[in-house]
Amino acid sequence: MAELSSRRKYLVLATLCATMFMAMLDNVVVNTALPRIGQELHAGVSGLQWVVEGYSLVFAALLLTGGTLGDRYGRRRIYLAGLALFTAGSAFAALSGTTGLLIAARMTQGLGAALLTPGSLSILRHTFEDERERIRAIGLWSGISAIGLALGPVIGGPMVDAFGWASVFWINVPIGGAALLLGSRVLPEYFTRTARLDLPGQLLAAVGLGGLVYALVEGPSRGWTDPVTLGAAAAGAGALLLFGVVELRAAEPMMDLRFFADRVLAGAALAAFTVSFGMFGVMFFLPLYLQNVLGWAPTGSGVAALPCTAMIMIASPLSGRFAMRYGVRPPLVAGLTLCAVALAGLSLYGSGARYPQYLWVLPLMGFGMGLSFAPASIAVLRRVAPSAAGMASAALNTVRELGGVVGVAVLGAVLTSRLASGLTHRLESAGTPPQVRHDIVASVTGDGAGGLVRGSGLPPALHRTMDASFVDALHLAVRCGAVVMAVTAVAVFLLLRSRPEPVSPVSGPVLEQSGAALGA
Repeated sequence: MAELSSRRKYLVLATLCATMFMAMLDNVVVNTALPRIGQELHAGVSGLQWVVEGYSLVFAALLLTGGTLGDRYGRRRIYLAGLALFTAGSAFAALSGTTGLLIAARMTQGLGAALLTPGSLSILRHTFEDERERIRAIGLWSGISAIGLALGPVIGGPMVDAFGWASVFWINVPIGGAALLLGSRVLPEYFTRTARLDLPGQLLAAVGLGGLVYALVEGPSRGWTDPVTLGAAAAGAGALLLFGVVELRAAEPMMDLRFFADRVLAGAALAAFTVSFGMFGVMFFLPLYLQNVLGWAPTGSGVAALPCTAMIMIASPLSGRFAMRYGVRPPLVAGLTLCAVALAGLSLYGSGARYPQYLWVLPLMGFGMGLSFAPASIAVLRRVAPSAAGMASAALNTVRELGGVVGVAVLGAVLTSRLASGLTHRLESAGTPPQVRHDIVASVTGDGAGGLVRGSGLPPALHRTMDASFVDALHLAVRCGAVVMAVTAVAVFLLLRSRPEPVSPVSGPVLEQSGAALGA
């Protein structure tokens, strides 16, 4: 590829930064809008789970394939196709009048993100061939991603209050359109045509993840013994088992599972998975708690989350330096431990909590998350040959994203099951007729009218009953998350028991993967 002019290089960087800012802003803003979406589209907890999972599930399942398609058919071409899909999906989401249409739109966004994310780093790497320029470019790309993460709640809350929940998707359309126009003019093309598509692996991964997530999300409302729930769980488990067999035998696997036979790689991947499991699961429920139970407006709810996102920005670069000096085990174990304490701390507060009481939980949560990003990447990339660094980075990114998918599904299943049983018991004790009781529980936990919404005309006593049931269920879910993270901290401490050698501070792939952690 011919050397690009300095002006064109920085136009490329501007394009890639704009799209990553958009993607990060979208992820955070959607969580802030969930309570209003539930109110206006009459979605219960499981419906809102699918709004989040529709995006994350498709993104996680197709991320590795997106990288392969870029290698084979051209990074620029696949990147622009992904950007077009993400932008179109955003417009589709803004126009959605039902939960089902919104979920379909979110899946379209997830497909677009899976195509454009791998290409973003690859285009950066080949555009900036000088090592110093590359490090500066990746640092700026990562910083813009972090700014999108931090500004999401601040921007999203007022937008939802002023213009409605659809505005959080409309904001992507002009950004995506401008980036698409600029990118088609300035992005260089790069491809190898050596990568082969692992179609059996891709199909089994999609069926496996989709089946298990469907069973976890729908199980509490359909019933855990429902034939559809059991069938989805069995199909998902069987497909994932076959996926492991196929990938171990494939000449060019979608994910090389042999990486995880190494205890250091396994420990780093476990840490990345579990941090996403606990924290993304909780970040789904936190806006519901703040807005529906504590009565915060979307603007206040968004601003309230700033201590968490700000600490992620502060801790991420610090953790990389700390890992390079002292090894990856201390920051990984500390990050998991702080996240576990934060989740356990969240379970101390109920429907009468005031912001100053639980404020300490939010920065602790953000600092714990930030401590885990770069060290996990450094641990993985230190253990593989340079030729395998790309595959290792992609595998870690996928594991991290899968943690979020599974966290929302599993912790959501815990919360929804407890919410259904607790609300049923409270309504039964209050003498509510069986059919009315059934309708209320179904509306709160499934896709019926979101019963947790304030101001919906329901009697105050029923609101209090719903709030008490939700808080009780939330406490159980976050305590389960805290236990999982605490156990993982011990496991990571043991797996990384031998102190790694210090890492060289000049490590392009490590810096790239640290940025990818923010962008995922």
